[in-house]
Amino acid sequence: MASFRQHGNGWQGRIRRRGYPDITKTFETKADAERWARSLESEIDKGQFVNVNEAQRTTLGDLIARYLTEVTPSMKGAAEDTIRLKAIMRKSIARWSMTNLSAARIATYRDERLKEVSAGTVIRELAYLSAIINHARREWGINVPNPVQMVRKPQSPQARSRVLTDEEVSKLLQALEPTGRRSHWIKPAVQLALATAMRRGELLSLRWEHIDLQGRTAFLPDTKNGDARTVPLSTVAVKVLAGIPRHISGVVLPVKFFTLDAAFKRGVRRAGLDRVRFHDLRRTAITRMAEKLPNVIELAMVSGHKSLMVLKRYYRPTASELAQKLG
Repeated sequence: MASFRQHGNGWQGRIRRRGYPDITKTFETKADAERWARSLESEIDKGQFVNVNEAQRTTLGDLIARYLTEVTPSMKGAAEDTIRLKAIMRKSIARWSMTNLSAARIATYRDERLKEVSAGTVIRELAYLSAIINHARREWGINVPNPVQMVRKPQSPQARSRVLTDEEVSKLLQALEPTGRRSHWIKPAVQLALATAMRRGELLSLRWEHIDLQGRTAFLPDTKNGDARTVPLSTVAVKVLAGIPRHISGVVLPVKFFTLDAAFKRGVRRAGLDRVRFHDLRRTAITRMAEKLPNVIELAMVSGHKSLMVLKRYYRPTASELAQKLG
């Protein structure tokens, strides 16, 4: 049953029902409180009541903060995800309560971000938000619909096809020479990416205990697709590894994800290269390897791809190169 009492300058309504937690809400007038109570009791009688008290008290920023504490640390790419999610927490969208976070507000956020970053980045941010809200609905009692699922996603950008030429690689390596205050870890990281086709995260997780220079292999206990993988090392890769000083941590390349990313971008600018990202090194490496490993199964074993359709996006021979192979 419902009860009402004056609370400050307003009226507080309280509903008590067996099997339900007490529900309270404050209104300006007693009539408003009574209308609220009648409506809520009707929903309870019909079995349609959903308690949104927790959602009303919780902002999107609160959810992201809790997700960063309880969920993100156990995920792959936790360091990068943490930085990206903390950036979203600084946006105005994070201050809305979950009951007021409508699809229209998500759409406004999408449109504002499209003026600042690429469509791919916006798609990734919307996916983050959707995953966090779904987790909160399942695990934390946030009883609201997921507004992200009702918002149109930006059109996915075309897959990148950038492959560096030998001349561009030479310019880039020269621009990454560890002179002055430049880190001496960045150039070998790029050289290993080109020699092994490893992903950036795989390179940064490499440990000396998993490298066999004599047998020319590098073991990756945990990769992007969830499987362990042993990567064969070319003579070039072995030479690069042999020249890297051993760090006390046992990590081959003791630099952080974003440190490597920032230093690489500076090197690209110094080299005067256009539209080059670190992941383009993997595409370049796979394209080069395809000349030595025409068997796509062998090539996939080196690159770590489970799907040949995905591998096809990375192998980018030119029409002229294919014509020469045809004779």
